[in-house]
Amino acid sequence: MRINVTFRHMETSEPVRNYVEEKLPKVKKYIDEPVEAQVVLSVEKIRHKAEVSLAAKGITIKATDETADMYAAIDGVLDKLERQLKRYKDKIKKHKPLSGRERRVEKTVFTAESIDEGHPEPSIIKSDSFQVKPMSVDEAVMQMDLLEKEFLVFTDSSSEEINVVYRRKDGNYGLIVPQS
Repeated sequence: MRINVTFRHMETSEPVRNYVEEKLPKVKKYIDEPVEAQVVLSVEKIRHKAEVSLAAKGITIKATDETADMYAAIDGVLDKLERQLKRYKDKIKKHKPLSGRERRVEKTVFTAESIDEGHPEPSIIKSDSFQVKPMSVDEAVMQMDLLEKEFLVFTDSSSEEINVVYRRKDGNYGLIVPQS
């Protein structure tokens, strides 16, 4: 776990930095991938504020806590982070795909030059195949957000049709459902 501690409106304190570096790795048990943590500690008059932003495996989780004591603010923000990570981990565990119903889809990327130069066939620069997992639309949106993708291809668990959920420019989500 890589931890970056920043102090704002206060002097750099090694005991506080060591406290953060000692306590923060305890939330790593909820995340499998390497984690990068950005911790910002600040003092505004009598309020001590701790902000933590964790980035791992395509998800970013942020939490903030304010109290009259910096150590209490750090403990409070770590409790909030732990609750959020536990909730995400439980959601992902509950949304396991049904085995044997996955489909394999192939993705191909073409070069634009091959089309512009008047070639009869575009040239393939990248090809990839992946499993399309059965899930509900809500699960697909959650997975897309966790992976920070613009779209996600999935098999609808109720109709067993391949669907696409995508992020619209206005911040909402769109769903493409094939018609027979």
